[in-house]
Amino acid sequence: MRGLLHGKNLVVTGVITESSIAWAVARLAQEQGARIVLTAYGRPTLVARLARRLPDPPPVVGLDVTDEDQLATLAERLSGSLDRVDGILHSVAHAPASCLDGGFLDAPWPDVASAVHTSAYSLKALTVACRPLLAPGSSVVGLDFDASRVWPGYDWMGVAKAGLESCARYLARDLGPEGVRVNLVAAGPLNTLAARGIGGDGEGFAKEWGRRAPLGWDASDPEPVARACLALLSDWFPATTGEIVHVDGGTHMLGL
Repeated sequence: MRGLLHGKNLVVTGVITESSIAWAVARLAQEQGARIVLTAYGRPTLVARLARRLPDPPPVVGLDVTDEDQLATLAERLSGSLDRVDGILHSVAHAPASCLDGGFLDAPWPDVASAVHTSAYSLKALTVACRPLLAPGSSVVGLDFDASRVWPGYDWMGVAKAGLESCARYLARDLGPEGVRVNLVAAGPLNTLAARGIGGDGEGFAKEWGRRAPLGWDASDPEPVARACLALLSDWFPATTGEIVHVDGGTHMLGL
């Protein structure tokens, strides 16, 4: 029986630990028949070591999504491993410490600009860099955290995520005529490096999230989020774009 992503070529960013959502996506994507390339920022040997732990060790391409020179050569470098790109996972976000944990009023513009550049603008930059290889019917999926509310400690990263959500909609509009879909998956808090900036006391925040979630929430299990990403990267959502799919146990829908 063919897997959900049989014959698909995917570019997966953001693999940095085995607890990351991107790692779960990469592993499940291979299990579902995809061929993948990982990108690495800053620590290529670490990502290469993680790549060797996947079912079929994939190539690793260096990429800083804020570096125009690296973006300009990305399609050429990917073409050494892939003849086309059917899907992209954008799993990139970062904010300087000054932008988090109560620093909203004091964070300087250069730090805020860095957070927005890395966490929001990079969705457009990465997608455009891959555009020469994107096939009709391809899918771009970004990882989000609900930006419709204010979260303790999230501060300027929350603003950056709001920018990411708007960026995804404009990308969906402009790339739709080329047959490219752009969607986001808004995950609940997970025990990942990225999630440590949410809620100050990350463990307590995740427990409270799970207590409130109608379906419950396991902050140690990224697989439900990864499965949603795979579904959007597949051909099973051919007419869905500009959407935010919440995978958080249902907490986002609740009032006070």
